[in-house]
Amino acid sequence: MRRRILARLAIATCATSLPVSLLVTAPASADSSSSQNDKKNHQSDDLRRIGYFTQWGVYGRDFQVQDLDKSGAAARLTHINYAFGNVSPEGKCFLDSVPGEGDPWADYVRPIDAANSVDGVADTYSQPLAGNFNQLAKLKEKHPGLKVLISLGGWSWSTHFSHAVSTPAKRKAFVKSCVDLYIKGNLPQDGTRGGEGAAAGVFDGIDVDWEWPGSSGEDDTPYTPADKKNFTALIREFRTELDGYAKAQQKQGQQRKHYELSAFVPTAPAKIDAGFEVRKIMRDFDFVNLQGYDFHVSGEKTTNQQSALYAKDDFSVNQTVNDWLRRGAPADKLVVGMPLYGQGWTGVSGGGDGLHQPNTGPAPAKHQAGYEDYKELKKLAASGTYKVYRDKKNGHAWLFDGNSLWTYDDPKVLRTKAEYVVDRGLGGAMVWSLDGDTADGEGIRAIDRGLDDD
Repeated sequence: MRRRILARLAIATCATSLPVSLLVTAPASADSSSSQNDKKNHQSDDLRRIGYFTQWGVYGRDFQVQDLDKSGAAARLTHINYAFGNVSPEGKCFLDSVPGEGDPWADYVRPIDAANSVDGVADTYSQPLAGNFNQLAKLKEKHPGLKVLISLGGWSWSTHFSHAVSTPAKRKAFVKSCVDLYIKGNLPQDGTRGGEGAAAGVFDGIDVDWEWPGSSGEDDTPYTPADKKNFTALIREFRTELDGYAKAQQKQGQQRKHYELSAFVPTAPAKIDAGFEVRKIMRDFDFVNLQGYDFHVSGEKTTNQQSALYAKDDFSVNQTVNDWLRRGAPADKLVVGMPLYGQGWTGVSGGGDGLHQPNTGPAPAKHQAGYEDYKELKKLAASGTYKVYRDKKNGHAWLFDGNSLWTYDDPKVLRTKAEYVVDRGLGGAMVWSLDGDTADGEGIRAIDRGLDDD
């Protein structure tokens, strides 16, 4: 089975690879005792607050859509990106129960009991929509203004993008299939589940997560120089199709709706230039999510920062923002990606604070070596075994116990980055991924408060 995107091998050679301690007081949990300030719903604000919900998180992490409501995250988010939709070898959006290629069971077949349902009502056998899709629909009912986008591709499922967009006819067929499946909600029939229009209204737009047009991604993902212009044409086709569908709905007496279009885009200048005609694509995008993490990863031989706000002669959030601005992207369409996980190494030698030192490999972790959720790193920080280090000038943190090092964003770092978004007049903040946060949503709360500091 192919890995899904626990590694956003985004920068390695000019492109890396793979997808903190708590020094702030934990905020109140999301219940009736929360302060009025904590209850604020920011879904009408200009600044976007975006979080990726992982399809597979309902299994090993037992992270359900309902948890977004219980944690208070849903009330603070403007968008949820559902990861991921796959692209078939034929160049179409599809949902199929092939191991490693699709999971309709998690998406819309799996019955949710009352205890795990957003509204406390269990799914029935006869309803056409269940699983994550139905819970997302319920979450939107509870939080009006919250938008859900289907994110297409990701690290593992970008394999067939280049083929799917290689000609005008293929692009048209690909885009039509995605709109039909996710926007119109015409799901494959699976027993009593699915059917025409079964998921209509769940998704409010498309997030294109092709990693990467015009340059290398995962080993089995082909790319060509033609991807750059074809990507531009793909986004134009998506914009045309989505707007056309909105007009058709209006003619049928429905309220006119704007379907949003976004993308996850890289930090490395070489990858930007290889795959993106920035000025052209930004005309059609509502916004893009900038890669703000995996600058260095646990597969590297030397420990380093993975998500610094500033860095000299290295990748950083500020460098990424400036590179996109210089190429013509409007500031208010740039959303800064932030991690709710850390990259880690073990066998770190050389002494000191552990940074920029040799190591013997990825650090042991709960789910994947070298990759750990923030909620688990918080426990390490509180254990007394690890010491928290901060580079206050460059805006990043790490944990080190003399042998293992974890580079990550804790709430203090996240809030600083959110304040940076405000100061630079950017479009908002995005996190990968929501299942890495604590049960009371510390990461999302920190970002929310930072974005409010204007």
